[in-house]
Amino acid sequence: MVAGKNPPPSGAARAGVAKPAATGASVTGVPGEVHQDRYVGGQDLTRWDTTPGRLLASLARRASALIGSHGVLLLTLAVGAVLAVSLAAVFAEVYESVVEADGVAGLDHPVLDGAKTFRSPGLDVLITAYTDVGGTVGMPVLALVVMGALALKRRSWTPVILMLVAGLGSLLMTVAGKELVGRTRPDLADAVPPYEYSASFPSGHSLNSAVIAGIVAYLVILRLKSARARILTIVAAAVFAATMGLSRVYLGHHWLTDVLGAWALGAAWLALVITAHRLYLTTRVHPPVQA
Repeated sequence: MVAGKNPPPSGAARAGVAKPAATGASVTGVPGEVHQDRYVGGQDLTRWDTTPGRLLASLARRASALIGSHGVLLLTLAVGAVLAVSLAAVFAEVYESVVEADGVAGLDHPVLDGAKTFRSPGLDVLITAYTDVGGTVGMPVLALVVMGALALKRRSWTPVILMLVAGLGSLLMTVAGKELVGRTRPDLADAVPPYEYSASFPSGHSLNSAVIAGIVAYLVILRLKSARARILTIVAAAVFAATMGLSRVYLGHHWLTDVLGAWALGAAWLALVITAHRLYLTTRVHPPVQA
């Protein structure tokens, strides 16, 4: 579902988005937000170039005639949450098969052994403090602060809706995955205290940090004009998610495959949330034709 590169159409006002009255003027309110979020580096997020994408957009426009654009957003996210939990269940089955076949899981012990060679008292303290940022206390606090800042800057509820749903979805996937797989963490003798005792797969720190960093990067990129700034934002989000996941392996709190699985689940859920927002923008820019 690749966004098109067409420039803004001259009939934007007719399509449902108000244009500035004059050069330098700004559009405010919901139309203004849609106008600013619609294009990213010349890419029109309301254009769907694939057949599945056009079908989704068509269904969303039809649904918006009944429940409105925000209703479409919430409905898409609700369906996405169900898909996310289902994906976690399917992934759990695939994961168990891989572990039993000693495929990627064959890397777990060598990688953990390698990580232990880098440990030192000072580095252990530093990485423990860093990993706490992605924990059950640190990540919600960080997410709330960033969410509030973005909402105030944009004067919009969009960051609140997207970040709350993204966070809740990743939490559901974490809980579902741990219940379905129930994998044991590395032995406590191989871990750095404080110890953790919940199921190992997926790594909640890795999954949640990937989703939250990803959705924040997406919201920020929507308003960036410079390609360099967009690239740096993506790199920063990727580095945060990657280092958070690898810190879990370094500390011996998770196996490498717990982290890899969490990243895969997080990427899938993030794609669903972004797709939901794109459908929302589509229904705003291209409302259904009323009979």
